[in-house]
Amino acid sequence: MTDSRNALRQRFRTARRELSAAQQQQAAQAVCQQLLQSPLLKDARRIGAYLSNDGEVDLSPFIQHLWQQGHSVYLPVLHPVCQGHLLFLDYHPQTDMVANRFGIPEPQLRCQAICPTHALDVILTPLVAFDRQGGRLGMGGGYYDRTLAGVDTEQSRFIGIAHDCQQADALPMAAWDIPMAAIVTPSQIITTTGALA
Repeated sequence: MTDSRNALRQRFRTARRELSAAQQQQAAQAVCQQLLQSPLLKDARRIGAYLSNDGEVDLSPFIQHLWQQGHSVYLPVLHPVCQGHLLFLDYHPQTDMVANRFGIPEPQLRCQAICPTHALDVILTPLVAFDRQGGRLGMGGGYYDRTLAGVDTEQSRFIGIAHDCQQADALPMAAWDIPMAAIVTPSQIITTTGALA
């Protein structure tokens, strides 16, 4: 199964990286509109987001909107002690940013800026590929799966963000894979059965 998952990762990472700058910009605006018009974020005040990398959908337009509406935005930070886990830190226009070991910008670690993962109302997660059953294929590091494993899905909604070209027919899922409550793309919102009931 590992070989097939790695092959899928390569295929879908290539697909999203091949999108033009104009296509990426259009996708960012379309996903922003989808999120704004959807009930997925109704009553959400503390929202986990991400900064795009490797062709991921850019959430910057949506983050800007959240700031304007007075919502709290949190970004993932590589955990300095628990290997392979993430922390979520407060993110605002004045946040001091540093590059992590993957070269991805993240908020500078400050204990007072940490929001416990279970306290986030919604977590918007990047992904490499998805299917209509809520399956998510990530980059392979397992960071989100480990971090979300102990979180009550009744309290926090895990929403995958992707380009339409990242949709697969059916993904080979592992026991540790955390299914998404929904997947949002520029053209559609897929909710998994009962996940948002």
